[in-house]
Amino acid sequence: MKFILSALHAKNNILKEFIKVRKSEVLSEDWGILNKLTFELQNKDGEWEEQSRESYDTGDGATVLLYNKQTKKVILTRQFRLPTYLNGNFGGYLTEACAGLLEQDSPEDCAVKEAREETGYEIKNPEKIFEAYMSPGSITELMHFFTAEYSKEQKMDEGGGADGEQENFEVLEMDFEEAWEKVASGEIKDAKTILLLQHLKIINVFI
Repeated sequence: MKFILSALHAKNNILKEFIKVRKSEVLSEDWGILNKLTFELQNKDGEWEEQSRESYDTGDGATVLLYNKQTKKVILTRQFRLPTYLNGNFGGYLTEACAGLLEQDSPEDCAVKEAREETGYEIKNPEKIFEAYMSPGSITELMHFFTAEYSKEQKMDEGGGADGEQENFEVLEMDFEEAWEKVASGEIKDAKTILLLQHLKIINVFI
């Protein structure tokens, strides 16, 4: 433990040599926290430049793609996303792998919980494949990516989202190749879903 704390302290000291935070403001604190930071950043020439940036903090998240080796199918969801609607895509509805914020859960527990709430499947032992920032220019969220096998015996209910959270998911079971074609055609535009489908494609899980 002492070694870990010493390493973190050393890392923070290195970071402080290149950035000096001058001001931090909370612009909004509703579903997430919108911060505005004014700081000085040392460039590659050693000169200090003042910058101002906003960051949105909603906490980290987890996403999981359910797949069945025997049937060569995957489970996705379809839901309304306001930013997508504002950007003029698909009337605001996106096809996605299930996902959610960690809140107080571990990434693994979050993946299991979200799969149950959104799809109705009680998955076990989700496999962690990687972590990724989805929009590091403005959002602090680090996404934990999982895959998990499913079978019809694991179907506990219809899914559709958690009660009381204004969730209304359509559960989609489709052939993997159909989902992959939707990526190529642009019908699937969600980044986390594309990455998860690409992962299954790369490892040839359906051979």
